Amino acid sequence: MRRTAKRLHHIVRILEEYERGRLFFDYGDYITAAGILADVVAEVPEDVAPRLLLARAYYHSAQLHRAEEQLRLVIDRDPAEHYAHLMLGRTLQRQSRHDEARRHLRLAEAMGAC
Repeated sequence: MRRTAKRLHHIVRILEEYERGRLFFDYGDYITAAGILADVVAEVPEDVAPRLLLARAYYHSAQLHRAEEQLRLVIDRDPAEHYAHLMLGRTLQRQSRHDEARRHLRLAEAMGAC
């Protein structure tokens, strides 16, 4: 029983940190959000939602290589994640990698993200 309580406490802590990261993101403090969300992603690397929000925080704080890395991991885990394709396309555009961007933007559009 004690082990279950510890695990539950750990899950609640991760959820609280995710919400805190989302709050900073919503208020436009993308660098702080990225720091918090990077810790969340380290705790739950298989979960797509925190990783996608981390990628968005990197994108909005002009950390484009980090955004690209996270978005590629999201797409590897969930190839049907249309928003990740859209964000990756935009991230590549901002890096003047238009040919690479085109593929992801087309996929996003075909999946209904645009």
